[in-house]
Amino acid sequence: MARGRGRGVSQSVRATAIGILTVVAVVIATATASGEPAAVPTAAGPIQSDHLGAAFYQKQHGSVTPSGTNDFGCRPGAEHPRPVVLAHGTDSTAYSDWSAIGPSLVAAGFCVFAPNYGGAPGADTYGTEDLRDSAAQVGAFVDRVLAETGAQQVDLVGFSQGANVTRYYVNKLGGATKVGRWVGLASPTYGGVMYGLVPIAQAIPGALDVFATVTSLAAVQQAQGSPTMLALNDGGDTVPGVEYVTVGSRVDEMIQPFENIALRGAGARNIAIQDLCPQNLTGHFHMVYDPFVRDLLLTVLDPGHAPEPVCVPVALGTGIPQVIIAGNS
Repeated sequence: MARGRGRGVSQSVRATAIGILTVVAVVIATATASGEPAAVPTAAGPIQSDHLGAAFYQKQHGSVTPSGTNDFGCRPGAEHPRPVVLAHGTDSTAYSDWSAIGPSLVAAGFCVFAPNYGGAPGADTYGTEDLRDSAAQVGAFVDRVLAETGAQQVDLVGFSQGANVTRYYVNKLGGATKVGRWVGLASPTYGGVMYGLVPIAQAIPGALDVFATVTSLAAVQQAQGSPTMLALNDGGDTVPGVEYVTVGSRVDEMIQPFENIALRGAGARNIAIQDLCPQNLTGHFHMVYDPFVRDLLLTVLDPGHAPEPVCVPVALGTGIPQVIIAGNS
């Protein structure tokens, strides 16, 4: 991501971020997902405009997948030979994070798949367990997609933790030969300090263990300087043969410093939303529901064919109230 002067963040946004962390701490429980396959929802849910709409629909209808996704009868065509596999973020689901982007990719002609990875037994929310186990789940799911579609490779798109999980699969679990393009939306590439809370916790013996019990192992593993993040980036954060792209926001509510989003390896392309559309102040949580990001992703996955995204103003903090309400619903 291009380096530049960071934008200031107001005290109210800082307080909101701490509030979000508190909400997350209340609603997540931990367990082990080692050896468990990813869950694959198949009942289609409608397109949503934000996380709250997706949460309400899931509460009423149970496990659902974004409209048009997880159709294992789909066969990739010559224009889009690689199926797209979407990986959601922490304490989330495929539908919660991809109910808008998933259908847009299907409408553009892609075969699209979205598992629920990293869930504790009996859980209705996912992405809470050991990131390494989740990466193995994603790898097994990719194998299934390739076997059933007849494709030679997939493109991976991960949001938040999903970016780290999919990159761990590509870089550390031998997935590179099966992946043509990797895209990270709001990728915690080098972890986050979350407005300085992480360094404080790291300085207090046992604090991160306590934090893991009230949030999740996956959340703690993505802190800047954690053993998992160091292992993920050890030896270089990219590997040959895969095209890497990150899309990040200079006002991300969860990943600070901003430069921690960017990949530093050879051949990586790092895109900052505000470099293309300065008045779009989409942050971390709203990214998967922002139309500009949705269309930008299409240009990354289908260069030369997708229309240019339309730049319109987006207010700072958009989507955060919906996330908080959804977390308490």
